[in-house]
Amino acid sequence: MASIQLRGVEKSFGAANIIKGIDLAIADGEFVALVGPSGCGKSTLLRIISGLESATRGEILLDGRIVNDDSPRDRNVAMVFQSYALYPHMTVAQNMAFNLKLSRKDKQEISRRVEEAARMLDLVDLLERRPGQLSGGQRQRVAMGRAIVRNPSVFLFDEPLSNLDAKLRVQMRGEIKLLHHRVKTTAVYVTHDQIEAMTLADRIVVLNRGVIEQVGTPLELYNKPANLFVAGFIGSPSMNFIDARLKDSASGQKAELADGTQILLPARPFASKSGKITLGMRPENIVVERESGNMAGTVKVSEPTGPQTHLVVEAAGTDMLAIVRADFAARAGDGLRLSFSPNTLHVFDAESGRVL
Repeated sequence: MASIQLRGVEKSFGAANIIKGIDLAIADGEFVALVGPSGCGKSTLLRIISGLESATRGEILLDGRIVNDDSPRDRNVAMVFQSYALYPHMTVAQNMAFNLKLSRKDKQEISRRVEEAARMLDLVDLLERRPGQLSGGQRQRVAMGRAIVRNPSVFLFDEPLSNLDAKLRVQMRGEIKLLHHRVKTTAVYVTHDQIEAMTLADRIVVLNRGVIEQVGTPLELYNKPANLFVAGFIGSPSMNFIDARLKDSASGQKAELADGTQILLPARPFASKSGKITLGMRPENIVVERESGNMAGTVKVSEPTGPQTHLVVEAAGTDMLAIVRADFAARAGDGLRLSFSPNTLHVFDAESGRVL
């Protein structure tokens, strides 16, 4: 295993600055997910760690050793790609053993490592099959097995589940998490799917346009987002946002919406130079009722999902998503009332986007 440290890492392609001064420390044995929208630089950063891309500036350290000039082979990292990249003419066992043979490992050692990885990944009965005879999930397990047999210091995953269907993705998430518990190797996992990141990672790094917006545990990012970008990116369904102004009152600070509606804020002081704020509400924290509630709304869409129903409600001039019980009967056009517990609200400065 190995710790990873990035110091002022930058990457440019011509005039395009893709990675803009990344500082990040990953502990030995930690599972860290890099998340963000397409084009934010997460895969490029992973390739820089692996040595497949060179950094324009900055230092990459593995276990305290600067590895900028080391080849991928010398860094002792193993990468699992979105495409399985298996040799179609080789069996599962041959695919898993290929890199070990190139390294001139002893035959008995190769056989032992392949069998050990096959047991770990439930591939024992598939060792003599070729990739064309395997399902997508089985192929991805073979790709992971090929990485495991190398006994790397670091596992790097580049969106490994993107090609799988929804059910297989859930299954493979569990298998990757179980694998990490077993081998306890440092892992860096790139994904645009924040659900994958939250279920797998010890910590999540949220990237946007080549910079880190926030680093923290899944619950830290969910409950205490540092800014509007993180608040909107982490959580499914996404957080609702509505523009407001700060207003002092005898009962405490309130958010005054465009239609005059006032919402009581958490009992701590907020300050904004312009007085303009953005109020954030998680869909699951909005209380929807027929009669009571301090905001009037009209149902636009009702979406039953099985255990719950998602309601798109037009209120205070904007559309808001609320989650209600599955048996809460509501149709398009129905009038409802919305209310919010102050402690569930998130308050951001409207101009900077930073949390207040």
